[in-house]
Amino acid sequence: MSLRTDKKFADLGLTYWITRQTEKLGLRRPTPIQVECIPRILQGQDCIGAAKTGSGKTFAFALPILQKLSEEPTANFALVLTPTHELAHQIAEQFIVAGKPMNVRVCVVTGGTDQLLESQKLQSRPHIVVAMPGRLADHMAGCNTYSFAALQFLVVDEADRVLSGSFDDDLKVINQFLPTKRQNLFFSATMKDFLKTSSVFPIADDVYEWSEQSDIATVETLDQRYILCADYDRDMMLVEALRKYREEKEDASVMIFTNSKKDCQVLSMTLDKIGFENVCLHGFLRQKERVAALNRFKSKHVRILIATDVASRGLDIPDVQLVMNHRLPKVPNEYIHRVGRTARAGRSGLALSIFRFPRDLEFLGEIESLINTKLTEHPVDDKLVQRIFMQVNVARREAEMNLDNKDFDERQHNYRRMRWIQQGLDPDEMEAKWQEENKARAQARRERLKNENEERRRRGTDLEQQSAAVAGDSRFQMAATDKKFKKRKFISADKLSELVEKKKTESSTHPGGAKGIRKKIIKKKPKIAQ
Repeated sequence: MSLRTDKKFADLGLTYWITRQTEKLGLRRPTPIQVECIPRILQGQDCIGAAKTGSGKTFAFALPILQKLSEEPTANFALVLTPTHELAHQIAEQFIVAGKPMNVRVCVVTGGTDQLLESQKLQSRPHIVVAMPGRLADHMAGCNTYSFAALQFLVVDEADRVLSGSFDDDLKVINQFLPTKRQNLFFSATMKDFLKTSSVFPIADDVYEWSEQSDIATVETLDQRYILCADYDRDMMLVEALRKYREEKEDASVMIFTNSKKDCQVLSMTLDKIGFENVCLHGFLRQKERVAALNRFKSKHVRILIATDVASRGLDIPDVQLVMNHRLPKVPNEYIHRVGRTARAGRSGLALSIFRFPRDLEFLGEIESLINTKLTEHPVDDKLVQRIFMQVNVARREAEMNLDNKDFDERQHNYRRMRWIQQGLDPDEMEAKWQEENKARAQARRERLKNENEERRRRGTDLEQQSAAVAGDSRFQMAATDKKFKKRKFISADKLSELVEKKKTESSTHPGGAKGIRKKIIKKKPKIAQ
């Protein structure tokens, strides 16, 4: 499906001041989801819209809301719920830009900032409130000095995530303070059946549903590839693939996804140590740090952003040329959101995902089944990977040691207790409960890893022992006989720590100190890869 249509914004029932503003923003033609949903919203219908990332979903609800607001200006006219800080701020920015002629007032409620300051902003009678469910529920339950009685629109962006169940307790609190007579708008990159059966926000029988008529869940301009690696080669594969890409496209913007806050921070420090300047984005950073990291990346002062899934949804950074999955998402559906950060608005893009052979092949099949597209293998020179094996391992271990020195885990502990106190819970009681749950999770993880290791030893790299779909896939036949997948390379943490200390000793005697040794590593990097 074409990203743009042959219609104009004026054909959708939008007034002159809005169509003129879209022209100023460089939006000449509406996208399919805008063509289908804007008229329905203006007519007063509830709406469920699903379209690929980068298809203009935000303006599909923002433009009609602004038009209705201009006809009847009132405080708390619309509430937009979203799952992440970054997406909330981006939606607010788009409301402000599109609504500039009418001086629209937008309030963002996400946490990470002073709660009293947020409360004052809510009391200043904004037209639009963009919020994360948890923080808004805290405000509503703890204060009755502001009202949503005049609310006309409830918008749930990334609805598949917000209504998945994890936010239900907060959503029930919020719903108590909202009028029953309102328009409900639900938007996401993927359509889920549970959206229509939400117990928290009942949906009208005459709700208008629209989803892109395409079996392919990712855009055609996205080149999707996989990299196969042995168990302990993941970091080296990423570094070499990144180095090769940056060698060809030095000014390209790159997003790298991983699964945990700690791994995100460690990977960021590791890449920095071997010469790749970057910023990182994860849930443990303060709001100011998050905004600063995003701004540096958007402004291209830094070309590499390493992030957890807080950056996988909704963020509109048009010029990202490459997305890399250092660690695979936990569910195939999240893959669509991650790779959707590139190839936006008709641009081309590349997505590289690292799969361990053979243990991740089943997951690769699930992703391909979901997106109805076969990924192609991305070539990485194994000889070059082996040459940087020790260098990358030492850099990662040094990053882990430095992170431990910063009391990262202690800061996480304090952050948890602060959140419990803000929620009115007993921190000691919650800490004991958390410890028990953590022990149970750790035990379950040990059992899972033990079973996986036993299964891996049983299967080896024999494709006949895999599922029929994997065993019959010709792409993996050559890999099954490759020696690199039969060797499980491993360097103990003690050995790596010893090498790190040796490096520090050399650094202290080097004329340039630690900085000099870092320059030396960076200087060697291109030489290693030649």
